[in-house]
Amino acid sequence: MAAQDVLGQTARLASSSALLQVLFRVVTFGLNAFTLRYLSRELIGVVNVRLTLLYSTVVFLAREAFRRACLSGSAKRNWTKTINLLWLTVPLGVFWSLILGLVWLHLLEVPDPSVVPHYQAGVVAFGLSAIIELLGEPFWVLAQAHLFVRLKVVAETLSVVSKCVLTVTLVILYPHWGLYIFSLAQLLYVSVLVMCYAIYFVMFLGSPEATKKSFPVARVKALLPSFVEDETFVNWKEARLTWSFFKQSFLKQILTEGERYVMTFLNVLNFGDQGVYDIVNNLGSLVARFIFLPIEESFYVFFAKVLERGKTVKDQKQDDVAMAANVLELLLKLVLLIGLTITVFGYAYSQLALDIYGGSMLSSGTGPDLLRCYSLYVLFLAVNGITECFTSALMCKEEVDRYNFVMLALSFIFLCISYFLTHWYGSVGFILANCFNMGIRIAHSTHYIYHFFRESTHRPLTGLLPSPALLLVYPISAVVTAFSEVLFCCDKGWMARLIHISTGALCLAATLVTMFCSETKLVHFVRSQ
Repeated sequence: MAAQDVLGQTARLASSSALLQVLFRVVTFGLNAFTLRYLSRELIGVVNVRLTLLYSTVVFLAREAFRRACLSGSAKRNWTKTINLLWLTVPLGVFWSLILGLVWLHLLEVPDPSVVPHYQAGVVAFGLSAIIELLGEPFWVLAQAHLFVRLKVVAETLSVVSKCVLTVTLVILYPHWGLYIFSLAQLLYVSVLVMCYAIYFVMFLGSPEATKKSFPVARVKALLPSFVEDETFVNWKEARLTWSFFKQSFLKQILTEGERYVMTFLNVLNFGDQGVYDIVNNLGSLVARFIFLPIEESFYVFFAKVLERGKTVKDQKQDDVAMAANVLELLLKLVLLIGLTITVFGYAYSQLALDIYGGSMLSSGTGPDLLRCYSLYVLFLAVNGITECFTSALMCKEEVDRYNFVMLALSFIFLCISYFLTHWYGSVGFILANCFNMGIRIAHSTHYIYHFFRESTHRPLTGLLPSPALLLVYPISAVVTAFSEVLFCCDKGWMARLIHISTGALCLAATLVTMFCSETKLVHFVRSQ
């Protein structure tokens, strides 16, 4: 597949994924606002922090390294060996579910049963849901490698809608069920997700469409583990790369979910405060999840296909290098401008957003300060996602191993900083520690990118420099909206709130107009791709 075709399909995958994430977050957002009025914040804290951490840890440790390794390089490979390797995620998931499930049940503080009933059943259900989701891993990697956009959209939409409908129904009818509600909803979500992928491939394999596309897997039976006579069970090059990524993914998970591990294992916040932190965290991370993450996942596939892992810039095809450099520069510019916009306008509108969403329970206390700090953190997330996406797609096994040592040191420093900052600044300390963590990771990735392109004429890191006009508009907007918040928000009635919102809308419109006029190359890229 030509590099231009890969870029086009990757851009469509990123766009569809972003729209899909918008739908997910809007539905989840509405669901959280609904449950806030029926259930205690302690229950929400246990579900969204403690149990979700168990599920995400099992899934991440069991599959992340396999995904990275098996999506590297061309889609033309020995898929029998790749599928065999991917099925190893299931026993690995069982192992992690058992080990971590015992930790969650016997070593961590158990919530008060009168406030959070059925905790043990919740731990079992969320661990089981991780194993069920891993059963669909070979299907997911096949679909992602061949850019099956509609399959991902349909599968994840159906699973999220099913989960939300069941949750709302049970919350209304049986609010006293406690964690049973979220356990059943989680099991339904992963079951629908896996069934959608499985049913699609059962119908697709052997069909005229599959034959026309020369799909590398011909029969449904080929999706199961199988031995080939006189050949190894797996591709050992992929297996070694998986092991390298596994060591990195273990550390990356600690860095990604570090604050939840500190909350869970060190008890620095009670379950109620954890619930408030998680709600604010979800609100603050909306853009990161529905825009940055789909872009990162999709363009990792693009960079991995267009450039060859472990080769210097001189040893690559120069046309592909030029395209990759151009795409990287424009992606950096895109996420930087989105991040700056969130940071500038998030400061003045955090309290209003929380007051509208959850009332005084969220808008009083540390909630607004949490969201303001998260607005700054979004900027770090934006840049780190793209720079780390590029480096992960290009680093050879030895470079990945060296990076693991950096991540190990960073993990230890991050956990220490999180612990101390939380004692000094409360839950805001978690976000400050995350900003430090992301800053170090960005520094490492940008150094790698600079070194990679040093012997070429391409300088993609210039994407991190906004136009002079935007450098003027952003500070003006920040000052104007900050004064507007002091004068009109948030206890002076709805008319004052509308004036505050209108002020922000005018400043945002001025920022967007400036962006369209001064960043024409980026605008053309977004429109064309």
